[in-house]
Amino acid sequence: MAKIINPILTGFHPDPSICRVGEDYYIAVSTFEWFPGVGIFQSKDLKNWRLVSRPLNRLSQLNMMGNPDSGGVWAPQLSYSDGKFWLIYTDVKVTEGQWKDCHNYLVTSEKIDGEWSEPIYLNSSGFDPSLYHDENGKKYLANMFWDHRKNKHNFYGIVLQEYDPKEQKLVGKSEIIFKGTDIMLTEAPHIYKIDGYYYLLTAEGGTKYDHAATIARSKNIWGPYEVHPENPLITGWATPRNPLQKAGHASIVHTHTDEWFLVHLTGRPLPKEGQPLLDHRGYCPLGRETAIQRLEWSDGWPYVVGGNFPALEIEGPNMEEVRWDADYPEKDDFDSKTLNLHFQSLRIPLGEKIVSLNDKPGHLRLYGKESLTSKFTQAFIARRWQHFNFTAETKVAFKPVSFQQSAGLVNYYNTQNWTSLQISWHEDKGRILELVTCDNFTFDQPLLGEEITIPVDNEYIYLRVEVKTTIYQYSYSFDGKNWTAIPIKFPSYKLSDDYIQGGGFFTGAFVGLQCQDTSGQNVHADFDYFVYKEEQ
Repeated sequence: MAKIINPILTGFHPDPSICRVGEDYYIAVSTFEWFPGVGIFQSKDLKNWRLVSRPLNRLSQLNMMGNPDSGGVWAPQLSYSDGKFWLIYTDVKVTEGQWKDCHNYLVTSEKIDGEWSEPIYLNSSGFDPSLYHDENGKKYLANMFWDHRKNKHNFYGIVLQEYDPKEQKLVGKSEIIFKGTDIMLTEAPHIYKIDGYYYLLTAEGGTKYDHAATIARSKNIWGPYEVHPENPLITGWATPRNPLQKAGHASIVHTHTDEWFLVHLTGRPLPKEGQPLLDHRGYCPLGRETAIQRLEWSDGWPYVVGGNFPALEIEGPNMEEVRWDADYPEKDDFDSKTLNLHFQSLRIPLGEKIVSLNDKPGHLRLYGKESLTSKFTQAFIARRWQHFNFTAETKVAFKPVSFQQSAGLVNYYNTQNWTSLQISWHEDKGRILELVTCDNFTFDQPLLGEEITIPVDNEYIYLRVEVKTTIYQYSYSFDGKNWTAIPIKFPSYKLSDDYIQGGGFFTGAFVGLQCQDTSGQNVHADFDYFVYKEEQ
């Protein structure tokens, strides 16, 4: 087959867990505070992927109300056994300070895009849980074990315990089976049985530029595990000029064509002209993405073909290429009964009383709720930035009667970092267009005193953002033909993991539609369409 260009899942799609069922391949990725939880992609050839499922789509499966930024669903793991899919996931409730309060659950489904079961609670001892189905019929749960004690390393090791599917709970002894290597921060365990060995694949080094994947093996699932002689299996740390960085958090698949591949997290930093190469390595507004590498075996150990660093281009598997129709329309006219799977809300599902495709047919109606800084109920629907250069556009009807009411186009990283071009109301000017920004919780209104007055007889206003690699800029139109650019350019690096309070956040930039009404009157905005178009 033709070559595969990385990344295979662009934009914020981290922590890939790959699963093969016959000749179908699936990857599950983290979604953090975005709802519905987890994204599952399907492929027939490891090159072309489409979004087929967001399994955690009910409040009974996932309630992230009040969850912190970059909390929520960390590192789901997808497997197939006993005629059904098994999905393991974490809901992280506390991210800052000495504790990581997190709860681990299991859901199942016979169909990848079907209704997934109610969750079975597993444990809360650490994040990145992973279920292993042994050939002897037993099942085991592995997860990293969190140590909150003073003067201790937080990442205590990988803990293993048997799972009883009949009792639907963990049973028997719970033991630390691997303490990691000197890279440390050992997490993201996946277990594989290959030629009589149990292979334990973990992530190490944290999820920034020194990220890595480590592999160890043992004849006994409980250990002891010996580490790969040329550890790490993959990292971007030693190749600072590589356009793919942050390589780690990986999983392995053995194809139906008897080939081996590794999918892994990666990040693509913005260009750094005239800046030092090494410190700091840059900013990734597209978030942490998913890439794929070919594996080869030598002396019982897997190696990344070409060296233990991420390659931008690899030789595809010995399969016929199968392309899908686009899973996201360039222009969404909101004519369907359900939102496209690429759209998500924050933390909770937004029912018909907040977001409706029925109240004004052919429109997405949003009923105004809390501010963009809220961790509770925002009337905000958004999709990922997936390209360095793109245009997003909408057409909106909105009649505010108070400055507490606004609606418009938003570029968003988290509750502390976003910008908005929005329609609002001014005591002297009536309806206005204004810019509102939040930069690490510093609030601003760049057009203050120079807000744009909207003509009285205009029902619809057109809003647009153009993202050009390192900057993005808003513009507007009152007739859909004549556009006026607002002469303020925003740096895209401020919507990246690497910028937010110095790092330690895990999502990526989003663009979407929001309606806000902090007066509590639930005024609504009607969005006629949403365009997301890649530009060269």
